Amino acid sequence: MEPSSSNSMQTDHCLEKAPMEVHQVAPPPHRSTIQKLKSRLKETFFPDDPLRQFKGQPLEKKWMLAAQYIFPILQWGPNYSFKLFKSDFVSGLTIASLAIPQGISYAKLASLPPIVGLYSSFVPPLVYAVLGSSRDLAVGPVSIASLILGSMLRQEVSPTSDPLLFLQLAFSSTLFAGLFQASLGLLRLGFIIDFLSKATLIGFMAGAAIIVSLQQLKSLLGITHFTKQMELVSVLSSVFHHTNEWSWQTILMGFCFLVFLLLARHVSMKKPRLFWVSAGAPLVSVILSTILVFAFKAQRQGISVIGKLQEGLNPPSWNMLHFHGSYLGLVVKTGLVTGIISLTEGIAVGRTFAALKNYQVDGNKEMMAIGLMNVIGSTTSCYVTTGAFSRSAVNHNAGAKTAVSNIIMSVTVMMALLFLMPLFQYTPDVVLGAIIVTAVIGLVDIQAACQIWKIDKFDFLVMLCAFFGVIFVSVESGLAIAVGISLFKILLQVTRPKTVILGNIPGTDIFRNLHHYKEAMRIPGFVILRIEAPINFANTTYLKERTLRWIDEYETEEGTKKQSSIHFLILDLSSVSSIDTSGVSFLKDLKKTLENTGTELVLVNPVGEVLQKLQRADNDRDMTRPGTLFLTIGEAVAALSSTMKGQSSSYV
Repeated sequence: MEPSSSNSMQTDHCLEKAPMEVHQVAPPPHRSTIQKLKSRLKETFFPDDPLRQFKGQPLEKKWMLAAQYIFPILQWGPNYSFKLFKSDFVSGLTIASLAIPQGISYAKLASLPPIVGLYSSFVPPLVYAVLGSSRDLAVGPVSIASLILGSMLRQEVSPTSDPLLFLQLAFSSTLFAGLFQASLGLLRLGFIIDFLSKATLIGFMAGAAIIVSLQQLKSLLGITHFTKQMELVSVLSSVFHHTNEWSWQTILMGFCFLVFLLLARHVSMKKPRLFWVSAGAPLVSVILSTILVFAFKAQRQGISVIGKLQEGLNPPSWNMLHFHGSYLGLVVKTGLVTGIISLTEGIAVGRTFAALKNYQVDGNKEMMAIGLMNVIGSTTSCYVTTGAFSRSAVNHNAGAKTAVSNIIMSVTVMMALLFLMPLFQYTPDVVLGAIIVTAVIGLVDIQAACQIWKIDKFDFLVMLCAFFGVIFVSVESGLAIAVGISLFKILLQVTRPKTVILGNIPGTDIFRNLHHYKEAMRIPGFVILRIEAPINFANTTYLKERTLRWIDEYETEEGTKKQSSIHFLILDLSSVSSIDTSGVSFLKDLKKTLENTGTELVLVNPVGEVLQKLQRADNDRDMTRPGTLFLTIGEAVAALSSTMKGQSSSYV
C-alpha cells in the first residue's frame, strides 16, 4: 500500500498549511418570475439587443434610427460619394458580366425558361440594395437552390409536358421560401438555421456540386433523352445507355470551353488581382460560342441552342401563384427546403466577407432582406435568389464598397433584357453546362473536409452522410439525413453529459482532471467530480449511474471496498448552467444513496439559477447548509479534511 501512504503524506502536508478561509456561497439577487421570463426571452430572441441604440434618444432621432434599421441604405446613403461610386460601378459591371451567363445557366438547371434567370438577376438585387446590410453580397440565382427547386418540382410535374404549371409552381415555391425566410428574421428565429452545421453544409454542398456537374453531362455530351432522377447511379446509367446520342461536335466544343473556363478560374485563384479573368470568362465564352454557332450553322450539326428569348423587363406574375389543389403541399415543402438552403448560403457568404472587411452583418436583417427579396421576386417572374459565393467573391475582389454594386449589376441586366436578347438566340447549351460545372466545382472543399477529419471524427461522419446521401439518394434526403445525425449528436450530448474526476495539483489548491493532468493526485477519502452540462430530466438517470460507477472505480483502484473508504463525494457544479425538477430530485436521491454507505454529498459553486432551485427544494436545509455547500473545491477539502484526521490510519 505504498502509493496510498504516499498520497496520504502529501495530503497531510497540504492540510498542515495555514487554514484556508471559507467563503460563504451567496444566493443570487431576488428576481420575480416575470423578470426571469423577460430576461430569458430577451436572450433567446434578442441576443444582440437591437433596441439599445434607441435608449435616451429624442423621438425624432428614434424615428430616424428605426428607418435606418429597416432600410440600411439610409444609414450609408447620405454619406455616399463619387469616389465610392467609381469603385461600385466597376464592381457592378464586373459581376454583371458573370451574372448574365450564370442566370441563364442556373435557370436551365432549375428546368425553367432561361429568361427567368435574367429576370431573377434584375429585380432581387434592387430589393437587396435597399434592405440588405452586407456591402459585398452579390445576389441572384445560385446553383444549389436551382438544383433543389427543379428536382423537387420535377417529381410531380414535368417541365416539358406542362411548362406553364411548372413555372407557376416555381414562382409559388419562391413565395413560400421568401415568407419563411422573412418570418425567421421578423420573429428572431435565426437560430433554427444553425442546425445546418458547417460539416453538414460542406458535405451537402460537395455532394450537390457533383450531382449538378453530372447533370451537365446531358449538355456536354449532347444527349437528348436524359433521366429525370438526380442520384448518381441513375445519371451514369442514363449517360452510358445513350451513347448513340453522343455528339462529337458538342463534346469538342464543351471540352474546349470547359478547359478555358477552368484555366481562367485557376489564374484568378493564383493571382487574386486578376479576378476579372474568371469574372469575364463566362461572358466571353457565351459570346464566342454564339458567334461560332451562328457562323458555322452548328445548330444543324446537332449542337442544341437555347433559342429565342423574350425581350423586355419582368412581367408581373402574381396571377401565376398557385395556392390550391393537390400541389400546395409540394410548393410549401419546396419553398421550405430551398428557403433554408439559400438563406444559410446567403448569410454565410455575407458574414465571410464582412469578417474580411471588419464590419458586422445583422443576421436577422439579412433574413428579412432575402425573404422580402424573394417575396417580391415571386410576383415579378423571379425564382429563388440569394447571395452567391462566386459572384460575391468577384464583387469583393473588384473593390465593391457598398450595395450600389448590386444596383449597377441590375441596371446592366436590365439593358441586356431590353436590347440584347436576340443575341443569345444561338448560344449553345453546352457552354451553359460548362459554365455551371466551373461555378460549382469550387463547392467541393477538400481542405475543409480534411480539417474536419482532424478536429472531430463525428462531424466528419455527418459530412460523409450528407455527401453520400445527396449522391446516392436525393438532394433533400441527403440534407435530412445529415440534419438528423446532427440532432442525434446533440441528443447524445444532452443525455450523456461529460463527467470528470478531479485531483489536486500538489502544492496548490487547484483541482484538475486526473486523466488529463498526470501530476494531479487523488485525495484519500474524497471523490471529486465535475459535471460539465446542465442537469435535466434527459440525463439524471445516466448521471446517477455514472456517479456511482465513479465511486466504485475509485474503491477498486484503491484496493478496498470498506464502507469508510470514501467519506465525501464533492460535486463541482460550476459548469452546470441550469437544472430542472428532475435534476434537483437526482441530487436528493444521490444524497440518500450515499448516506447509506457512510458517504456525504458536498456541492461546490452552484450557479445562481441552480442554487435558487436547490434552496427552494431543500425544506430541511439538508443540502444547502454550510457544511455541505462551498464556493471552491479547495475550501471544501480544507474544511472537511479535519473530520478525517482521526481516520487517517485507514490509508496507511
